[in-house]
Amino acid sequence: MPLDYRRFNGPEDSVSYKRFTEDYLKSYDELYSELIDANEHRKDGREIEEARTMYARSNMVSQAKGSSYIEMKKTKVVCSVFDPRETMHQNEFSTLGQLFCEVKFAPFSCHHQRQPHVPDSEEKALSVALRKALEPTVCRHLFPNFQIDIFVYILENDGSCLAAAINAAGLALANAAVPMYDIITACSVAIIGDKMFVDPTQPEEHLAITSPDTKTNHGLITMSMLHELKQVADFRQIGSLDVDCVLKATDILEQECKKIVPKIQKILVKNVVKGVEQQKKLHEEAKVREAALKAKMEEWKLLLNGG
Repeated sequence: MPLDYRRFNGPEDSVSYKRFTEDYLKSYDELYSELIDANEHRKDGREIEEARTMYARSNMVSQAKGSSYIEMKKTKVVCSVFDPRETMHQNEFSTLGQLFCEVKFAPFSCHHQRQPHVPDSEEKALSVALRKALEPTVCRHLFPNFQIDIFVYILENDGSCLAAAINAAGLALANAAVPMYDIITACSVAIIGDKMFVDPTQPEEHLAITSPDTKTNHGLITMSMLHELKQVADFRQIGSLDVDCVLKATDILEQECKKIVPKIQKILVKNVVKGVEQQKKLHEEAKVREAALKAKMEEWKLLLNGG
């Protein structure tokens, strides 16, 4: 099968070493007892309601119109956005543009083995979730009968991959100068009983979803927001949660999404400043070349007149 050269193609066959460790065979109770230590801190030293530090940058993929890279500790995501193109195989005219989103895991991104070229059910579900989250953000009425291609490649997955993909896609769309109503940000929370793990890791997500106790709250919530408009772009819940728990988690996620907005704005402002500086530098270089050309023309005129 031909390779997709728009992504970083890793090895075709790869199995994580974690499948051969003792932690892979531990029971649910053993794993749950290791989530929090005596000081109410998680394995990575964070508090329960503390998100991971985020590193983000744009202009990651040179072939794309806009691109971004987001890293949250061991969760690493690359997003590429390409120019709008006419929608293929469509008989009827569409007044709204379409978004084609595709999420792909690297073969070495997870602890279980993945097929490099065949999209599985999780990748398809994440692609649909990403598209539904971005549709309220993009001004689709400005490019009717066209579609924008958005590709997300997850280099490493250690939890909250959907939230990281949404944040990366929002930054890449802004970097590609795609008209949007607002900057979209997202965050996740894993709920196990009375504890809410903000920005959960992969083990915390796994325990929240596979909890054997059906009487207590357990599940995963991912929420994306348009901060300036005070609107929820998308809300996804997995598990069994009561109303009070959902409302409390929503308030926490709203505050976490709000904290991400200044980071994205700072990156975009840096890109604008860098672009203005480059334009000034090019303008000055053009002036120098023009002055040198005029001096050369005057020299040629003197030579012609003297001859």
